[in-house]
Amino acid sequence: MQIFFPKENEFESRVSVLPETVNKLVELGIDVEVEASIGKTLHISDDLYASLGASISKDRDSSLSASDVICRINKPEKEEIRLIKKNSIHISFLDPFNEIELVEEFARSNISAISMELIPRIARAQKMDALSSQANLGGYAAVIEASSCLNKSFPMMMTAAGTITPAKVLVIGAGVAGLQAIATAKRLGAIVSATDVRTVAKEQVESLGAKFLVVEGAENLETSEGYAKEAGEDFKKKQEELLKNSVKKNDIIICTALIPGKKAPRIISEEMVKSMKPGSIIYDLAVNQGGNSAFAEADKVNVVNGVKVMGAKNILNKLALTASNLYAKNLSSFVNNLYNKEKKDVYINQEDEIISKTLINKEL
Repeated sequence: MQIFFPKENEFESRVSVLPETVNKLVELGIDVEVEASIGKTLHISDDLYASLGASISKDRDSSLSASDVICRINKPEKEEIRLIKKNSIHISFLDPFNEIELVEEFARSNISAISMELIPRIARAQKMDALSSQANLGGYAAVIEASSCLNKSFPMMMTAAGTITPAKVLVIGAGVAGLQAIATAKRLGAIVSATDVRTVAKEQVESLGAKFLVVEGAENLETSEGYAKEAGEDFKKKQEELLKNSVKKNDIIICTALIPGKKAPRIISEEMVKSMKPGSIIYDLAVNQGGNSAFAEADKVNVVNGVKVMGAKNILNKLALTASNLYAKNLSSFVNNLYNKEKKDVYINQEDEIISKTLINKEL
């Protein structure tokens, strides 16, 4: 059985496989092939991959058409799907709620498409949960980026000249990214508060030493999978009133609120942005899905009344080695779950909850 790891696009610094994960797959009895120069962005040579058992492909199209499993980070172009062998398996982030044509192309080509963002949040799947592993790093990186742009220190300091007050940070959304943002801001010495539509997040937020901002009369807007639901108009109005009084007191706001399959909820209004102190920072991790904050645009810093509103298309490029390490382990664990060691082949077992939840198509 052959598994192929192609290079990512020019905008991606992460890679889907590292030499140590090649070794683990080879030990299972899998023929591993990586595209030439796949590790260039991380300064990893083809020779190192080869020394641990990988074949180096210099013909991407040929490898796509010959491999049983293709693993990568980002979704392929539709034209590339037509090169992939029928009855093979493709594994990556696929954004299936928005990429309907891509899903249909996989089905027409009779390719089993696995979407890594759909890994269920169950105990057995934790080591495969790429969405969480990457979001965790994103929450950390957002605070570090925002802190580097803030014109004041984070922790309280006692000096001969007087006391320096700590920075105040508000985190919107207390999922994986939000909780890591809270933890990072606290480690840097900030006073942190957070809000979330899921009231069950209150205990987690407070366990990290942050204050949970509660919307009066709120119900727990959480799906059975642990994700946030879209809030109703009454909740949105109450949340807006709560945040109007809070945002202007904070030096940094980190936005992380997302709803699977939908546009990111707009939580920070233009009025709220303009109410903040000049020099304050908003870092919007939801910018690729429309953004939680007004004025947020991917890879731009928009300054509004002295407030910097920031967001990146791919903040994980700043932590590419660490992000690649985690994602490669997630992928390796998923492949291991697919692999039948006796038959030395992969098997789409739809009775397996992990596989059935991530398989977005089999045929039209």
